[in-house]
Amino acid sequence: QVQVVESGGGLVQAGGSLRLSCAASGRALNRYAMGWFRQAPGKEREFVAAIRWLGSSTYYAEYAKERFIISRDNVKNTVYLQMNSLKPEDTAVYYCAVRQYSRDAFYYADGIQYQYWGQGTQVTVSS
Repeated sequence: QVQVVESGGGLVQAGGSLRLSCAASGRALNRYAMGWFRQAPGKEREFVAAIRWLGSSTYYAEYAKERFIISRDNVKNTVYLQMNSLKPEDTAVYYCAVRQYSRDAFYYADGIQYQYWGQGTQVTVSS
């Protein structure tokens, strides 16, 4: 099995920053990529950012391109999401997900593409 654990959420004022962390572990782990998604109350889950575990490819939702940075630490097996200039509309539960290795095409923004998910971490941005 694979465990995915997020941390780093919290309450921040508009304009502030937060850094989320996500650690994945388990004997079955054979990751191809990791991604961040979020879900605000009453809304559908949406893609935030993703990163391939090898190489330098990163992917962002349009709204995240100028303010969020996804990165990874291969030694610590951890992915980070640095969120800057936060807005009240960024308030959501943020989920980390693992895409296992596959030869199939990778549609990074599609949550169905990810096999393992964390429990989520709450991010609240006050105005």
